[in-house]
Amino acid sequence: MNEKNNNLLSIRHLTTHFHTEQGLVRAVQDVSFDIPRGKTLAVVGESGCGKSVTALSVMRLIPWPPGKIVEGEIMFKGESLLKASESRMRQIRGNDIAMIFQEPMTSLNPVFTVGNQIVEAVKLHQKKSGSQAWDIAVDMMRKVGIADPDRRVHEYPHQMSGGMRQRVMIAMALCCSPSLLIADEPTTALDVTIQAQILELLRRMQEQSGMSIMLITHDLGVVAENADDIAVMYASWVAETASAKDLFDKPLHPYTHGLLRSLPRLGAKKHRLDVIGGTVPNPLHFPSGCKFHPRCPIGCKDAHCRTAEPPLREVTPGHCVACWHAEGYREMLNVKS
Repeated sequence: MNEKNNNLLSIRHLTTHFHTEQGLVRAVQDVSFDIPRGKTLAVVGESGCGKSVTALSVMRLIPWPPGKIVEGEIMFKGESLLKASESRMRQIRGNDIAMIFQEPMTSLNPVFTVGNQIVEAVKLHQKKSGSQAWDIAVDMMRKVGIADPDRRVHEYPHQMSGGMRQRVMIAMALCCSPSLLIADEPTTALDVTIQAQILELLRRMQEQSGMSIMLITHDLGVVAENADDIAVMYASWVAETASAKDLFDKPLHPYTHGLLRSLPRLGAKKHRLDVIGGTVPNPLHFPSGCKFHPRCPIGCKDAHCRTAEPPLREVTPGHCVACWHAEGYREMLNVKS
């Protein structure tokens, strides 16, 4: 974990559940991590591991029913978001914390021009007049790389490509100069060239404004190029947190190690990729003990792993792992550093 006085956002023991007809879904359990000022934290994990629910919990956008934040603490600039009133959260959303959602076509309103949607966000959060808000909308579209913004502000979402719609979403998110941007899979369904442009845009905007970014993704290539720190999630809880360099150089959790070994490597002699055996557990029926133990080459044989859930603990400075064998599993598997 990072030093507390440098953190813009600190999450401790966050737990979010959903009550369904099938039973209680433990979507997020005991999640803790920090986002320092001006830095990018990548939250990585397979689909359904709790990444997006964690982000929605920060925004206090979990719908009740069926969802509810049942435990934990979310501190933003020293203020508790879980204790804040709904009116206070409306001030914080958009103004101080903004979010880019996964699919811009469903996030943008198809019956309003993109300019009107940006203007609405500016007028709501910045209390600007109509003409001032319109000038800000045009300027933001220019800043995010949309050519001829004076004309394109009058277009509807369906008249734009996927990459352009994603740029509009970024313009809308950044029009109020937030301190924290939550980007939930911002390059999903975009081709590789547009992905690179969008990520470069986010880096440039971060350098200009000094904002922090919570980047939610399952793409480790994106993480390697854009993250300062990484939180690896698995089956609702955080398995490992570390700086990007430390995590890629020496992963300490068997799940993280498995993710990295499954990546294709340029020039690798063998053709088959390593895979993590087994399947992701059902959130209605998580296994006892460590949630990863049924798929872990060590945990499946260790009675302690099968019965006791490991806490997230600092193993080396700034490197936290939820694993009973974090200090020795690499040697047990004959893994070379």
